[in-house]
Amino acid sequence: MEHKILFKDLKLIHQLEKALAKQGYTQPTPIQLKSIPSLLLGKDLIGIAQTGTGKTAAFVLPILQRITTKHPRVIKTLVLAPTRELAAQIGESFSTYGEFLKFKHTVIFGGVKQGKQVRALNSGVDIVVATPGRLLDLMNQKKLTLNNVEFFVLDEADRMLDMGFIHDIKKIIERLPRKRQTLFFSATMSQEINKLAKKLLKNPVHVEVAPQATTVELIKQYIFFVDQPSKENLLLELLKQKHLNSVLIFTRTKHRANKLALFLNKNNISSDAIHGNKSQNARTKAITDFKNRRIKVLVATDIAARGIDIDNISHVINFELPNEPESYVHRIGRTARAGTEGTAFSFCAADERNYLRDIERLIKEKIEVMDHKFHSESAKTAVGAAAKPLPRKSFNRNSRFKRNSGSRNKNSSSKRNKPMVRFKYKSKKN
Repeated sequence: MEHKILFKDLKLIHQLEKALAKQGYTQPTPIQLKSIPSLLLGKDLIGIAQTGTGKTAAFVLPILQRITTKHPRVIKTLVLAPTRELAAQIGESFSTYGEFLKFKHTVIFGGVKQGKQVRALNSGVDIVVATPGRLLDLMNQKKLTLNNVEFFVLDEADRMLDMGFIHDIKKIIERLPRKRQTLFFSATMSQEINKLAKKLLKNPVHVEVAPQATTVELIKQYIFFVDQPSKENLLLELLKQKHLNSVLIFTRTKHRANKLALFLNKNNISSDAIHGNKSQNARTKAITDFKNRRIKVLVATDIAARGIDIDNISHVINFELPNEPESYVHRIGRTARAGTEGTAFSFCAADERNYLRDIERLIKEKIEVMDHKFHSESAKTAVGAAAKPLPRKSFNRNSRFKRNSGSRNKNSSSKRNKPMVRFKYKSKKN
């Protein structure tokens, strides 16, 4: 019988074992098992892993074990994260796993006044978790220095580059001591990511827990072919099903996210939206309400949702397919966390058909087609010009309004006056 390795086998100190036991964690995930021993030895590391694999604990635990707290409180650990939400969650992880240790940490991000963050820095901290923009801003104001950093973590490096943080990151790295332990995490390994990693790391241990850009095996994936004007009605029908109890919905734009959350609330489905234009307080409230089940649905754009790490999300719904296939993998990875099963529904209109082809090519599988009362055969069979969105420049606002208004009147206004009919979706061979 194969022996299961437990946290107690990883030579973690008593205080960390106690914190893990309090959270009910006994067995490390694959990335924790592969990373922690090397990190405890002080080696640099590059980890290829999706969110939801336990990578945060994989670097938080060794840092807490190795950090020195004897000399005056100066910044010894710096963790860079692409979004406010991810930075806040990493900060929570330091609090959770370091409950029985004596250290101080703070989280720094934009979108809020800097006063509280500056006061925390002035009082002395051992660990800083930050987004690049606000950190660089405070560095330029001489509110902090990085001269004593022993551990540097760059988390979700691929998303950092996608969001245009590369120049900020390079400026921050220039201020770090040459002698340090560097940890580098990314979901994918592009040529640009590889180039950055080589500059940062010295003889790193390479850890990969899943093939790049593949979907989690525990996620059941389904595609719904549907015309654009019928998407909202299809969504309402799906959300009536009782087993859709905690649903994360993705849109491509901030405007659509707002509009969709408003539509759902008007139809008595408790919802909120998060995106880059929302204040930090509004985003934090929305995520907290979703986590605590005060709302059933959270509507998000890709960037805003990056770093959302919430257990027990039953379903992810792609109201609009992403134009980058890698984003699909990140989106659906928000469900099926910590070994649980999850479901991903994706709506595909005719002008999104090419996006679907790119996604299926990336994940190397055909997504199962669902039969439903709003099924669109023209969306399913779209090819050529019909299978991709019209260029924005070619839109005439007046003609577009007339065309959309007409299709709405034809396809959905009559349905609005009728009571919704409950339906059961079933799979249909592609």
